[in-house]
Amino acid sequence: MAMLRYYLLFDHIKIHNANAISSPLTYGFPAISGFLGAIHALNRKIESDNPIYLDGVLIACHDCDVQVYRPNDFADYTFRLTRNPLAKNGDTRSIIEEGRVHLDVSLLVEVKVEDRETLDDDEQKQAFIKQMQQKLFQQRIAGGHVISIESVELYSASESKDNLINALLPAFVLVEAPQDLHNITAELQQQDPNATALDALIETAMLHHNPQEKDHWQTTSVKQGRGWLVPLHLGYQAISPLFAAGKLQEARSNQHQSQFVECIYGMGKWVFPLRLKEDFAQAFWRYNCSELQANGAEIYIINQTTN
Repeated sequence: MAMLRYYLLFDHIKIHNANAISSPLTYGFPAISGFLGAIHALNRKIESDNPIYLDGVLIACHDCDVQVYRPNDFADYTFRLTRNPLAKNGDTRSIIEEGRVHLDVSLLVEVKVEDRETLDDDEQKQAFIKQMQQKLFQQRIAGGHVISIESVELYSASESKDNLINALLPAFVLVEAPQDLHNITAELQQQDPNATALDALIETAMLHHNPQEKDHWQTTSVKQGRGWLVPLHLGYQAISPLFAAGKLQEARSNQHQSQFVECIYGMGKWVFPLRLKEDFAQAFWRYNCSELQANGAEIYIINQTTN
């Protein structure tokens, strides 16, 4: 059985033109599945005599530059769109509606091995680090191009967590905030018994401007005192039966089974790494696929449950 032996730190990965549209309702920072998918793809490219597995991923953001603009302070933000190169006949191609973001992130990845002696030798460690850095340059992360990686380090899982936390500074780490979502939902239900968790997610994106005295307004938000809350796209839930390969029209692949799904939403929070000292293991995102007991529909979700 694979055991957690190391943490692999990709420090200051600069990503150009990542996908800023994370779901039908959210935009800005890319979907978490974009980062876990990149690490999963990287795991499949590992070249080693002994099995090495990349598991949970901690996401720390140093800079997030969403490519948007607005003509004045009272206008809505609009994505900066790009036009493709000219067609072969010289015609101008249409503008593709897409959201882009430039990122500077650090990814801390759990490294699990079956053989205790794997990566114990310094030469093995350096070869593994170099291999991971080269292969990450050769793929995309959340749809964006990796243009630079400041450094790649391998830390032992037995050493102090303070060293790992300090290596992430300065940044903000994305963690799940289910308790905040529950509390906000309960507050809304005191005003409206029909309020749902979706109403709570929408409320986190709202500012309430209340008139006080003449020419004075008070601005309030449900997020006040709760930290930096953000709605998240956490996965998918099946809403149709599983169709055999080739049966579903316009499917991306006719070689695999297909199914209609809808997005699953939750709430996250950006926290400073120093706040993770007590719950460091809870900051790693992982895949979690299970079956709903009510209707038997499959659910695919990403959360921070520990293995």
